[in-house]
Amino acid sequence: MPAPARRDLVVPDRPALIGPLDTIEVDVFNVSDLSRELQVDAGGRIAMPLVGTIEASGKTAQELAATIESALRGRYVRKPEVTVNIKTSVSQVVTIDGQVVEPGLYPVTNQMTLLRAIASAKGLSEFARQEDVVILRTVEGRKMAGLYNISEIRRGAYDDPPIYANDVVVVGDSPQRRLFRDVVSVAPLLAAPLIAIIQ
Repeated sequence: MPAPARRDLVVPDRPALIGPLDTIEVDVFNVSDLSRELQVDAGGRIAMPLVGTIEASGKTAQELAATIESALRGRYVRKPEVTVNIKTSVSQVVTIDGQVVEPGLYPVTNQMTLLRAIASAKGLSEFARQEDVVILRTVEGRKMAGLYNISEIRRGAYDDPPIYANDVVVVGDSPQRRLFRDVVSVAPLLAAPLIAIIQ
């Protein structure tokens, strides 16, 4: 499957929103004591001197700058001019779903591969179908899907495919494994009367 084009990694019509754990730069013009780099906490808030705690998550950089300006205006700074820039964003994520231990959204790190992505979701679950792992990706505006066999990749028969931001990894379900577990769990109940009869 080809790598996504640069425009596939960024949604052009939607402004960048600040998210939890993003790092932002706040610059208050002519007030160097208030200018600083901040990390948004896990709850989506930032804390600044004189301003207090502000909800940052879900806002654009311009909206957050306006919120900080209104908090400073009048009381502390006569005509505050605030600029906010998103320095690093952890909102570049991959979705891992299906038969993994902890499905969810995970940040895309450098050199992330399919095996590393599954490892970040705590591995395959008990009923994972290793030969049925799908990567969904948008490439130049077109939706694409690739089918992979994890056990063959682990054996080295195939390369471990790279994972990019906005990919969706879905690990299939194995009905045979579920049936086997159900049979094994019922087997002792069936075997007990037979053992009693033989004795």
